[in-house]
Amino acid sequence: MKTEGLKVVVVGMAKSGLAAAEFLSQRGALVTATDATPLEKLGDAGAMLDRLQVPFVAQNADLLEKAELVVVSPGVAAHAPDLERARSAGVPVIGEVELAARFLQGPIAAITGSNGKTTTTALLGHLLATAGVPAQVGGNIGIPPTAMVHSSRQDQWNVLELSSFQLATTYSLRARIAAILNISENHLDWHGSMNAYKEAKGRVLRHQTAEDLAVLKLDDEASLAYSGQTKARVAWFSLSTPKNGGAWLAGDDLVLDGQRLMSTKEVTLPGRHNLENILAAARMARETGAGLEAIARGVKTFAAVEHRLEFVRTRRGVKYFNDSKATTPAAALKSIEALDGPLWIILGGKDKGLDFTPLRAPLAGRTRAALLVGQDAGKIAGQLAGAVPLEQVGTIDAAVRFAAERAQAGEVVLLAPACTSWDQFKNFEERGKLFKAVVRELEGD
Repeated sequence: MKTEGLKVVVVGMAKSGLAAAEFLSQRGALVTATDATPLEKLGDAGAMLDRLQVPFVAQNADLLEKAELVVVSPGVAAHAPDLERARSAGVPVIGEVELAARFLQGPIAAITGSNGKTTTTALLGHLLATAGVPAQVGGNIGIPPTAMVHSSRQDQWNVLELSSFQLATTYSLRARIAAILNISENHLDWHGSMNAYKEAKGRVLRHQTAEDLAVLKLDDEASLAYSGQTKARVAWFSLSTPKNGGAWLAGDDLVLDGQRLMSTKEVTLPGRHNLENILAAARMARETGAGLEAIARGVKTFAAVEHRLEFVRTRRGVKYFNDSKATTPAAALKSIEALDGPLWIILGGKDKGLDFTPLRAPLAGRTRAALLVGQDAGKIAGQLAGAVPLEQVGTIDAAVRFAAERAQAGEVVLLAPACTSWDQFKNFEERGKLFKAVVRELEGD
């Protein structure tokens, strides 16, 4: 792809958009940055654009129609009216991941799914490092793919966590190994329908060849459908059913293509859902050439990712867990099932158009109270009413202190909001850090 002198508009000035603007400007493109939010409200974006000598223009349809290429950040709705007008005018519209995919050297190992993709991506990176397989890790997990191009090599794997937002604007991305961990309701406010959401996730398989590998969950209905959409070999992972060439649970043992990997008793990550993540990551690592012993050693030495069912502290016999990344009811459910004991759960934030009623039965009978916070606490209250005691506390700070005053030894306080953080926080990381800070400030051992 030739970039020298190309007139490019980059839409969305969050981390990925800024990385794309820098990447393109360094390669001689004539870049203009734009965003629906005024520049003065975009934090440090202005200073970076000044350093790059990239002009900023308030977003408008005319600007996009006059471009030769439009690159969109993941948070920008793929079918926004301005983008559709640009497409109608014949302007190519691609995402930041698609841009990076055209320049990255070395094979791509891509992980997507509704839940568990960050843990699985980080784990795969750790397994490869343990096994001495050259790799770099990025994507939705932190480093934008365009910022990984300069350090990519032909003999090095690019391990990428990819969200449905990122995949929705990919058109030629080829993943040498692609994993779809699971599918459940998510981001319906952004995609518009469950079918559109599934289609976006499935794009990770679209350009695979017979030389590639698709790692899919055998116990997931959507994954069964995905298996017919790829030309790649399919390797299944399952907690219940053995499949040659895949990874599965046999009693208390994790098994990789018929060979014992390790005992579940050696796994430090809590919850059965993390066993699935381990099986998927292990099968992907094996495909890169990593040995069984190195994979097992990597699993044993892997530390939980921050904000993903992260243990914070025990205070007066009460355990506190931070799962701020649980931004859907399905993700929250996995955390609930992973923990034992009476529960104080903090729910709420900005809803994504999802159904909270699947939480009723799992919470009933073991929940001391659901502490409701944020913009859509009322919707959650309406859907959980009668199943669990409800407390409208408003903020994370108030929720922690409410639970701390009442929780007894042996009980658990869990932040698993089942919503995004965008009503009160910039992101789930900021929300999780506040939760941890308040918990650590509580008096008592």
